[in-house]
Amino acid sequence: MRVFVTGASGWVGSAVVPELIEAGHEVTGLARSDASAGALTAAGARVRRGSLDDIDSLRAGAADADGVIHLAFKHDFGDFAAAGAADLNAVQAMGDVLAGSGKPFVITSGTLMLAMIAPGRLGTEDIVAGPELATAPRVGSELAVLAMPERGVRTSIVRLSPTVHGDGDRGFVPRLIDIARDKGVAAYVGDGANRWPAVHRLDAARLFRLALEKAPAGSVLHAAGDPGIPFVEIAGAIGGQLGIPAASISADEADGHFGFLGSFVQLDNPTSTELTRQRTGWQPTHPGLIADLKEGHYFAAGPRSKY
Repeated sequence: MRVFVTGASGWVGSAVVPELIEAGHEVTGLARSDASAGALTAAGARVRRGSLDDIDSLRAGAADADGVIHLAFKHDFGDFAAAGAADLNAVQAMGDVLAGSGKPFVITSGTLMLAMIAPGRLGTEDIVAGPELATAPRVGSELAVLAMPERGVRTSIVRLSPTVHGDGDRGFVPRLIDIARDKGVAAYVGDGANRWPAVHRLDAARLFRLALEKAPAGSVLHAAGDPGIPFVEIAGAIGGQLGIPAASISADEADGHFGFLGSFVQLDNPTSTELTRQRTGWQPTHPGLIADLKEGHYFAAGPRSKY
């Protein structure tokens, strides 16, 4: 297939592009900078210049493709509502172009929304938000895509775990390490029994390819190699590598200790992948998060997170 990929030079996208090319697909990636364009060219992909706000470029990219994988997202936690609105606009624009074609359209979401729409339950792929939550970030995009099969688009949603880990990660886990190193303690909230799913970056990339190739229309897929690691174990692994203690803090202390991650580190997000495996044949093969932390690459000196 000729595949248009947004976010193609990002953390996940830069793994999806070679995964697609190695499988025989031709990739065109959206690039908003010379650096991104150069990275895509070096990876063997074609380049379409534009951004998430450049609706004309998104429409043209979708029109020229046999399928679309949408990974781009504005990770602005200071204005997450605006980020969600921009994502919904992009999804609707590309979906309009693909209407009636039967072509695959894969978008990205997150498993953490399950902790909001189904608290206290195992998060399965058939759990979706109701229309009353349509204005919540990511939820609006999910609902829009789930309605698109009626318009002749083979849509699917890949919900990523809160940590997509691997060598080069600059996301939540490096931020937790930066905080622990700075404060001299790897903290968890309460008893730390709340669970975080996790997925290796290369396993996530394979799931996006499988979604493009074979996911049924309107399906939701979960990228979770680890279905749910107790947060106390994540803190213990971080503390062990840094040579500092892991210790409990109270919920009242969480925001002061973790900053914007204060609410995230308390979420319980156990996530099932049973339907994902049935629908696509996906099997994660790379190390889980705890094993990846023990490899040591997360613990080079100096700040590592982009946040």
